[in-house]
Amino acid sequence: MDRAELSGWIERYERAWRTAGTEVLAELFTHDADYSTAPYETAHVGLQAIAEMWEEERSGPDEDFEMTSEIVAVDGNVGVARVTVLYRAQADREGRLHRQQKEYRDLWIVEVDGAGLCTHFEEWPFWPPGQEGAPAAGA
Repeated sequence: MDRAELSGWIERYERAWRTAGTEVLAELFTHDADYSTAPYETAHVGLQAIAEMWEEERSGPDEDFEMTSEIVAVDGNVGVARVTVLYRAQADREGRLHRQQKEYRDLWIVEVDGAGLCTHFEEWPFWPPGQEGAPAAGA
């Protein structure tokens, strides 16, 4: 993997998050990939488990967020990126605040196979002081 390949994988990940359904995950992850949402969390293992976590964690493909990333390092088939995500505040149909604005910074460790599919994904999420946040618990 090189920096361009990792950057492309991250772009595909973001597009997948913005896409309805979870079928697109097979274009990102191997069938037996493991996905850890935080250090010491039990990993979600396999496409089905990743898909279930994916749907539980997002409000839907139309979530209003902005994501930026910066490649930190690439070594062999492993890459590390610093990712910042800003979820904008959302109101319900009556105009009441449904979700507060939220921001987090994340380090992603992405390990890929020869075909560029992720075999191991690990997040190290951080939230600004005073903002609640918790990783998605593994199965």
